[in-house]
Amino acid sequence: MFCYQCQETAMGTGCTLKGVCGKTSEVANLQDLLLFVVRGIAVYNEHLRKEGQSSEQADKFIYDALFITITNANFDKVAITEKIKEGLKLKKELAGKVKIENAPDECLWDGNEEEFEEKSKTVGVLRTPNEDIRSLKELVHYGLKGMAAYVEHAHNLGYQSPEIFAFMQHALSELTRNDITVEELVQLTLETGKHGVSAMAQLDKANTSSYGNPEISQVNLGVRNHPGILISGHDLKDLEELLEQTEGTGIDVYTHSEMLPAHYYPQLKKYKHLAGNYGNAWWKQKEEFESFNGPILFTSNCIVPPRANASYKDRIYITGACGLEGAHYIPERKDGKPKDFSALIAHAKQCQPPVAIENGTLIGGFAHAQVTALADKVVDAVKSGAIRKFFVMAGCDGRMKSREYYTEFAQKLPGDTVILTAGCAKYRYNKLALGDINGIPRVLDAGQCNDSYSLAVIALKLKEIFGLDDVNQLPIVYNIAWYEQKAVIVLLALLALGVKHIHLGPTLPAFLSPNVKNVLIEQFGIGGISTVDEDIVKFLS
Repeated sequence: MFCYQCQETAMGTGCTLKGVCGKTSEVANLQDLLLFVVRGIAVYNEHLRKEGQSSEQADKFIYDALFITITNANFDKVAITEKIKEGLKLKKELAGKVKIENAPDECLWDGNEEEFEEKSKTVGVLRTPNEDIRSLKELVHYGLKGMAAYVEHAHNLGYQSPEIFAFMQHALSELTRNDITVEELVQLTLETGKHGVSAMAQLDKANTSSYGNPEISQVNLGVRNHPGILISGHDLKDLEELLEQTEGTGIDVYTHSEMLPAHYYPQLKKYKHLAGNYGNAWWKQKEEFESFNGPILFTSNCIVPPRANASYKDRIYITGACGLEGAHYIPERKDGKPKDFSALIAHAKQCQPPVAIENGTLIGGFAHAQVTALADKVVDAVKSGAIRKFFVMAGCDGRMKSREYYTEFAQKLPGDTVILTAGCAKYRYNKLALGDINGIPRVLDAGQCNDSYSLAVIALKLKEIFGLDDVNQLPIVYNIAWYEQKAVIVLLALLALGVKHIHLGPTLPAFLSPNVKNVLIEQFGIGGISTVDEDIVKFLS
């Protein structure tokens, strides 16, 4: 195996024996093979689309499969093997409808399961010998993976875009080319960011149309004396259906990590048994899940495989793109009917209530509609000097000790600064007593990682209000923590919106070759981080 798609990749260069995330080399190779099959399907469907005969089944298969290969989503070699077999069958059906001249190997290979292992070793990241071409190809790949996650969540709420599907498949087709140039790949990377903006805007519309605009809300961090279900991941449709099916059963539902922002939506927080948020960012789950006592439902990525002796192993349920050997699987929706959570609910009734690991409340709900409603107050605070600068500290959290930088950074920021955040990076500082400025909390949480789109909308709105020509003239500093591929599409989307001088940490991506890194530095001002004290002086100057 060779994998360097996440920030915690081994030695900052690449995982070669086992993924830091927990996936085995066999699973990593099978994921590479699944991507290989996906690219072949994309080539066929792009040709069919030109003839007005594109396959909706292929559209869905592609984003499903891309989502499966995101970091911390699927660790189940059997499930991935079955997905590869499903893809090969679909590819064969598409091949019967269109003839392609000089088709790439992704289209031509039609191996059986006995060949999967050997073939998988030849189609991974290192299949591309040129370092810069490889770097850019993987940058596009990872952007598409992140985009696929947002497309899937939107699709679950009934929103989809043929234009986004068409671009994703065009990009995947381009990645099969051996003759593609650096210049073409740079352009494809920028196009990926542009369509990433569309994908996040689509999901924002899907979420707000379904559940209302997020509003300022207090979220309980303690527990009640009822059996509970803990829901993790990102999918709000899964949460809604779980809340509907648990209403009146005496079971409470708690959110975990990236599901915290569910409490900000009017149509979700109306459920009285949505009891609160339990725990912190995804990487602490091995310790925190022990005391929850009830079942845990994973709706998307951010799974950490449990220890062999974990008490909660038999309480894990998964759905959607998730895969974990030994976990209980909740099947997909069929014929317009909701998912069936009855087994999960029955299990919860047999469990003891959760044990509190903290108390108090959190405040959040500062997505773009809510901040726009406060615009006059924010603008006055900026004009009076009460707010000197905004710091966008969105993104992901992770296990590395170096991520303590973000907690220290938030603590040391002067009292006339405001943090705009989204994603699980907020758990590094959202429970600190940082106070407020004229009633405006100094930490404004917009929501999940995809709600980084909200932060961009807020910036563009402020640009308009202040009558500026360039979003980079705003008193906003971008100091973003990244971990996986959804953070990659957020970065590319911000670049597409014209945002420059973004700082990434705790380390720059391993998949950026020196030359590609230089392009990002020279054209967009991308930078890393140093020490907290040095960075604060630099950012406030």
